[in-house]
Amino acid sequence: MSGKLIVFEGVEGCGKTTQMQVCCQWLKSLGISVVVTREPGGTELGLHLRRLLLEKSEDKPVADVTELLLYAADRAQHVEQELKPNLAAGKYILCDRYTDSTIAYQGYGRGLNMSLIEQLNYIATAGLTSDLTIWLDVDVEVGLSRKQGDKIGLDRIEQETIAFHRRVQQGYNQLAAAHPSRIMRVDGSLSKETVHNVIKEILGDRLPIWS
Repeated sequence: MSGKLIVFEGVEGCGKTTQMQVCCQWLKSLGISVVVTREPGGTELGLHLRRLLLEKSEDKPVADVTELLLYAADRAQHVEQELKPNLAAGKYILCDRYTDSTIAYQGYGRGLNMSLIEQLNYIATAGLTSDLTIWLDVDVEVGLSRKQGDKIGLDRIEQETIAFHRRVQQGYNQLAAAHPSRIMRVDGSLSKETVHNVIKEILGDRLPIWS
């Protein structure tokens, strides 16, 4: 069995972490070797970059282009250290965010040049794309209210304006429309059990083809 890269995407509070956990358990029950990782922060270097990217700094804000380059650096290390070796070993990787996040957040959200983002994504990944991207689609307001209910304080990105998060959501809509065979929309406002069952159906259709 060859390895597969399955990415979970969506706006803040869409439920990625929860769904990745239950999906991992389900795949393992089928005898599939699974690795769970994330961006940023999927490597030791990435953990340092994640702190720089997500910690709030009032007096020294991170410039938009700096943010983009830091995400690209995190991704380049992640691809070489974690994704490629595990895929080569035949493992299924469940990854919290990947290249679509950069397009949605830094492209649509920040308004940075899309051609530049595409170039950096290609450099960082050496052309490695997801085999499947699960887009958990929830209203921005719903997702942010979930995050605000967490005990942990909001990070730098979560504290952005509602207008920013709506632009990010628009980005995911555009990406899903442009890549219908790779990006599968799942209604993230449904119950956790229902969302998981939908994801199981999506993967159930693909597992026989991938085997």
